[in-house]
Amino acid sequence: MLCCWVEDSNSEAFKRHLPRVLDYLWVAEDGMKMQGYNGSQLWDAAFATFALISTDLLDDCGPLLKKAHMLIEKQQIQDDCPGDLNFWHRHPSCGSWPFSTRDHGWPISDCSSLGLKAALALAQLPQDIVGKPISSQRIFDCVDYLLSMQNKDGSFATYELTRSYTWLEKFNPAETFGDIILDYPCVECTSAVTQGLAAFKKLYPEYQSKEIEGCILKASESIENFQRPDGSWYASWAVCFTYGAWFGILGLVAAGKTYQNCSSIRKGCEFLLSKQLPSGGWGESYLSCQDKVYTPLEGGRSHLVNTAWAMLALIFSGQALRDPEPLHRAAIYLVNSQMENGDFPQQEITGVFNRNCMISYSAYRNIFPIWALGEYRRQVLRS
Repeated sequence: MLCCWVEDSNSEAFKRHLPRVLDYLWVAEDGMKMQGYNGSQLWDAAFATFALISTDLLDDCGPLLKKAHMLIEKQQIQDDCPGDLNFWHRHPSCGSWPFSTRDHGWPISDCSSLGLKAALALAQLPQDIVGKPISSQRIFDCVDYLLSMQNKDGSFATYELTRSYTWLEKFNPAETFGDIILDYPCVECTSAVTQGLAAFKKLYPEYQSKEIEGCILKASESIENFQRPDGSWYASWAVCFTYGAWFGILGLVAAGKTYQNCSSIRKGCEFLLSKQLPSGGWGESYLSCQDKVYTPLEGGRSHLVNTAWAMLALIFSGQALRDPEPLHRAAIYLVNSQMENGDFPQQEITGVFNRNCMISYSAYRNIFPIWALGEYRRQVLRS
């Protein structure tokens, strides 16, 4: 917008920017915020979809799921950018999903995987409740996009393939952001794609079967390589080692590995269990992102969202069969934290962008406790 204004303050391009400024402003509990994106609509809607489905309260949640389905369907990017993609060093975007809305336009590997996985989950619900499923061809387009995003070592970054050299980070001009010159691979994106392709493979076993199997195998090896000796995974997009463990463990489970046959899953679970607090919850500080060392919240406090991530990782790893007590304690913490109006309290910040820039995800405080308790009811209490 500033460039358009400098070029011509009366230009049509500048005038078209002006009404979109409001897209980046929102009012939170503690005042006005300016976002780096025009929102996180697709991202939040996909997570909310999984949370609502986990409750098995389809009669109650049906209208919400139908609206989520409409948003997910509308926000898929169905075309590549105009012009010569090679000249502009742009990756194909047809079939992908963005972080926010289609107007934002940037294809992202983990957002596309969440969009794909949510679309597939919704397609298995009654159409009269959630609406018609997204067409198979559009699902195939997303799979093709995801396969094209894999790095040679099996990992996935966010917006593009990882290219160039890490020494370029010495020229980082930003005072706020760290590790920003390259699009580095991360456990979250690698896991998300693994989960999305594994879910697709169950419903469409014939499409690109060899390519998908090879992709998942290499991605799972990459997830194991991301793991630290203490069993943790450093996460790039939220706080932090708890979030990384959730993605790391679920990615390996999606790839067909189990607690019994995979040492990485065992080490990840042991890491999480070692961080459980006397309250039954987990609580991690944003300082973990900055310092790249696990740092608990001051005063040993628990955090709802951290607790939910840890619960989901342990539940899907089969913790209920080994020892359900940690899950019972965590569930009690979540239940007792809910307020009288049904809301969960807003606690410390949980999102991060490039190590130092923290992000508010206000919907997380409800999405993840609901999701964790839903799976707890499904996989622990009912079993």
